[in-house]
Amino acid sequence: MDIELARTFLEISESGTFSAAAQRLNVTQSTVSMRIKALERELGRPLFLRGRGGITLTAAGEQFRRFATTLVRVWRRARQEVALPPQYHTILTVGGQHSLWQRLLLRWTGWMRDNAAEVALQAEIGPPDWLIHQLVDGMLDLAVLYAPQGRPGLVVEKLVDETLVLVASRPDHDGVAATDYVFVDWGEEFAGDHGLAFPDAATPGLSFSLGSVALDYLLERGGAGYFPLRLVRPHLDAGALHRLEAPTFSRPAYVMYRRSDSALLGTALAGLRQAAATET
Repeated sequence: MDIELARTFLEISESGTFSAAAQRLNVTQSTVSMRIKALERELGRPLFLRGRGGITLTAAGEQFRRFATTLVRVWRRARQEVALPPQYHTILTVGGQHSLWQRLLLRWTGWMRDNAAEVALQAEIGPPDWLIHQLVDGMLDLAVLYAPQGRPGLVVEKLVDETLVLVASRPDHDGVAATDYVFVDWGEEFAGDHGLAFPDAATPGLSFSLGSVALDYLLERGGAGYFPLRLVRPHLDAGALHRLEAPTFSRPAYVMYRRSDSALLGTALAGLRQAAATET
């Protein structure tokens, strides 16, 4: 079976439309339709029901989905491992949100190099939905993120409770009430807690969806904002930023992975737990 047929099937089942799958695969919608027709001919069963409400999987499609996921995952892993240099025995593909790669996952990467040098590492960065999609499709071995979603066959484990603190470029800064306060989008839970803690605060004139960019801006231009303590601690120690008296917020980080008794996965998780313990 052509691997592209299985990949196309998985994209449609995940996105719910042929057009969205075509965009993700960077092909035309007619190409997607041709691939699915070829796959249905090969399997001898219709895989999708097409109606006004959209596309749904048939019973055969539901059955085939888990086989397609395994097929794509095994093919990708085989292609990667065959191409590995001789000093590496296997490869581990790890994904994480951008702010979690700073310190936490970089610390873990160093731990892996020291304790599992024979394992090649492939690092991916992306938003939560993309990371989970890649994990479900077998493109990632594990993902570290702030907003996990329960999926069949996947384990969700809390790694660390991060503390978000208010920091500023000056110790006498007015914090959230100041005109140069920068709002960082740390997720829906943070936004809700922030609104409850500061009900009278005006809408900030500047907001960022990426914490690392907001931190760089703060260090260069000044202002105030909420950031994970682990990220700003070096700048606090150096005197470049100052912690203000203000409410703190908790933001848990999680690791998601496929349920397995793999020794490699066990080693990677042990390193992650150790790296997380040093961040608290």
